[in-house]
Amino acid sequence: MKSDMVSYYAQRAEEYERIYAKPERQDDILRLKQLLGAMCAGQDVFEISCGTGYWTEVIAPAARSVVACDINEAVLAVARAKEWGEAQVEFLRADSYALPQLNDAYSGGFAGFWWSHIPKEKLPSFLAGFHPRLEKGALVTFIDNRYVEGSSTPIYRTDSAGNSFQSRKLADGSSHEVLKNFPSEDELRAAVADVADSIEISLLEYYWLLSYRTK
Repeated sequence: MKSDMVSYYAQRAEEYERIYAKPERQDDILRLKQLLGAMCAGQDVFEISCGTGYWTEVIAPAARSVVACDINEAVLAVARAKEWGEAQVEFLRADSYALPQLNDAYSGGFAGFWWSHIPKEKLPSFLAGFHPRLEKGALVTFIDNRYVEGSSTPIYRTDSAGNSFQSRKLADGSSHEVLKNFPSEDELRAAVADVADSIEISLLEYYWLLSYRTK
């Protein structure tokens, strides 16, 4: 079983968005889109770990501009090939753990379904690298999965740091070990308590949304 996340998402690029088609999740997906559209309206947004641009398509029409990055060229190729119309969108290749120095500071920060792939022990250093790319007081939003029995892929092991892992199989038959954490509301709040103001958490049935202002 492979455990390289970059390799996994490269191989998954063409089937990346199928997960959003689960019938039972459609009401929550619609609600997330409504919330994100409102939060990103008029903002200059820096999106990290954008994948194939599924959520970029949600925020771009409302935002003033979006710079979206991912480490994986395979998913960026899918994102760039989409029709962006009048939306001001730029895609960059960048590691979310080693973000480049950008020319501009952004009034909004966003990541969809990235938090769950960050090892718990790396969360402080990740946030310390992300926030300086944003303006002071920038609105930051993360969305990710809640664990729902019968809908979520089962957790098959947990490491000594409390990180949980799933075993996933792709259409080509390959099996991959994928880090996938499901933080509680208290864990989310504690993770940003020292670096954020105006913390708000919305819990839907299948997803959570965390928003705050950078200090």
